[in-house]
Amino acid sequence: MILFAFCKQEVHSQAGFSHEIGVITGPVAFYSDYGIRGNNETNTGNVGFGFGIIHYLNFSYRADCNCYTRDKFFNDHFKVRNELDYHKTNLQHYGPLVADDETSVFSDQLRAVTASTRVIEIGSQLEYFPLSIRDFASMQYRLAPFISFGVHYVNFDPEAESSLAPGGDINSPVATGDKYRNAYQQEGGSTWSVVGSIGVRYKLNDYADIMLDSRWTYYFSDWVDGLNPGLEQNGILPVPENKANDWIYWLNIGYIHYLD
Repeated sequence: MILFAFCKQEVHSQAGFSHEIGVITGPVAFYSDYGIRGNNETNTGNVGFGFGIIHYLNFSYRADCNCYTRDKFFNDHFKVRNELDYHKTNLQHYGPLVADDETSVFSDQLRAVTASTRVIEIGSQLEYFPLSIRDFASMQYRLAPFISFGVHYVNFDPEAESSLAPGGDINSPVATGDKYRNAYQQEGGSTWSVVGSIGVRYKLNDYADIMLDSRWTYYFSDWVDGLNPGLEQNGILPVPENKANDWIYWLNIGYIHYLD
């Protein structure tokens, strides 16, 4: 596991420093127990927005001497990315069961639910650049693709309510059928996640890059969205379609500044 790391180094005003900071933002598609797997309406409807603060350790350059490090493969092709992220997604049920022509009690219960989840993540990723980081820093080329993998600690805070129940009580018998009995959780919690991404940097100048990052995050919990239907919860019916924990796809754009 890669832990948050901060080097105690003097920073000088020259291009190619050991520390980089930036911000990222973009839409988050939340794949959860709301809606139906593979349903286009679900995939486009349960979309939120996120932003983050990022910090890089750049091993190709030493800040204490304003010089390149020894020419090693790791130094010229890897960076450590540390970040703090926040995203929120409004959630609801989609699919054939909530179509306008469905008039069953169960369909009415699904349509009446509105929910959301707020997620804070902190962690690190090891980022690999196939092309030389030194050559990119010296602007020998403008584009630098990368892939990364890491681990995040996650805190989540879900909410859900039903317009059918007094006070919006989502766990009221009026609001949930047998399948979703005891499946909604209002309390926040924490878990871990694995993060993988593929992206590209574009060099604006000696001191700044912009970045496009396509990221997948898989949570080690099925409660991040506040909904986890199953036989263990309802004690009556198995829910075979609930096959995986929650996960997200985040397409973000970022600005990265090389510190002076």
